[in-house]
Amino acid sequence: MPEQGTRGRTRGSGRRQWAVLAVGGVVAVAVVALVLATVAGPDGPPDGGGRGGAGTDRPLAARESAASAFPGGLAHQPEQDDQAARRAADARADGDRTTAERLDVIADQPVATWLADPSESATRQVVRRVVRSAEQQHRTPVFVLYAIPDRDCGSYSAGGTAEDAYLPWVRSAVRAMAGSHAVVLVEPDSIAQIHVCERLGQDRLRLLDRAVDELSGHGLTVYLDGGNEDRVPVATMARWLRQAGVDRTQGFATNVSNFYRVDSERAYADRLADAIGGDPHFVIDVSRNGQGWRGTWCNPEGAGLGQAPHVTAGSSRLDALLWVKTPGLSDGTCNGGPAAGQWWESYALALVEHRRQD
Repeated sequence: MPEQGTRGRTRGSGRRQWAVLAVGGVVAVAVVALVLATVAGPDGPPDGGGRGGAGTDRPLAARESAASAFPGGLAHQPEQDDQAARRAADARADGDRTTAERLDVIADQPVATWLADPSESATRQVVRRVVRSAEQQHRTPVFVLYAIPDRDCGSYSAGGTAEDAYLPWVRSAVRAMAGSHAVVLVEPDSIAQIHVCERLGQDRLRLLDRAVDELSGHGLTVYLDGGNEDRVPVATMARWLRQAGVDRTQGFATNVSNFYRVDSERAYADRLADAIGGDPHFVIDVSRNGQGWRGTWCNPEGAGLGQAPHVTAGSSRLDALLWVKTPGLSDGTCNGGPAAGQWWESYALALVEHRRQD
């Protein structure tokens, strides 16, 4: 707001009035600076791309408690979508009771459902089936959106929708899950990959920001992807998450499809939340981190299942430990694996063998 005032009638009164105005101006500047610093967070204002623009307008979502974000706890997938349960059933049918019982260790846990098919009708069908099953369990389904254009920057999990098809695909999925209180994890790797795939850049962040718009206002709990402790500097990831619309979500997810231990990931997530500002919450993928980092993100030898997925008591910003990656699905054609997303039974059995025991 521009300063306003009038000339004094005498030189003395003029000096006094200008002195008052000068003090008032200093105070006003200090107040504005404090407000901007509070809104922008420790890393300063985002440099464009999100709804906050230059950091002048960052509406913050009212973050839910862990119990409110995951009413009833975590739902199991219907058997049709549960890879381990189907393989265990096949093993039993073949008389291989030992394999079946080992795969049951995976099948007995709630696992997120990945939506990776660019077909709108196929995606809606999966969503409705999983939502219906979760409603019968009186628990919360967890979905992973994984169809962004130029997915995986052309690497093992390359694919996704066409550029002009992504937002319609998101809208279609949202219509199918609206009102279900589902949890939605948005596009693993999509932000962190900007660090090594520069062509994604601001276009990727703007697209995610628009996807957050589509997901908002439908009774869903949304987490953007926050990478992990060893990918992107915290200040950079915080800035990118703000540009992607994290302020209008419940928060972010870390360690998706990776192997870092909970304690170090939680420390990273807390630093990231502080850098973002506004107290975002987070979830951590513990599906395969039972033996910690094994030297590579792609089908490492010796990896094991992590602790059982569960919703926290809600005493911190950590909402839940989830099995996001489906244990037993390959990361790609590395270390002897089949194509990304394909079932690899020997690897699944090894994850069970090396699982976290406490």
